[in-house]
Amino acid sequence: MNVSLTPELEHFVDRKVESGLYNNASEVVREGLRLLKEHDEMRARVSASIERGWVQALAGDLHDGPQAMAEARQRLKHGGKKRA
Repeated sequence: MNVSLTPELEHFVDRKVESGLYNNASEVVREGLRLLKEHDEMRARVSASIERGWVQALAGDLHDGPQAMAEARQRLKHGGKKRA
């Protein structure tokens, strides 16, 4: 695979290698791609959570905000355990 970079990105990669954190440009690019993949996966999880919440809201499964926050504070105060 051959990848073309803008001069700015090429300089960025060179600085990363010069810093000693990476042995070569390939390591920098792999790390960047790993982070991009992680970002995409997180975005997908957030989108799924938003969609799930939207469906619940449309179904009327809503919670009072101040009450939910008070309950969350109580759980945190008691070690994070949900009360029955």
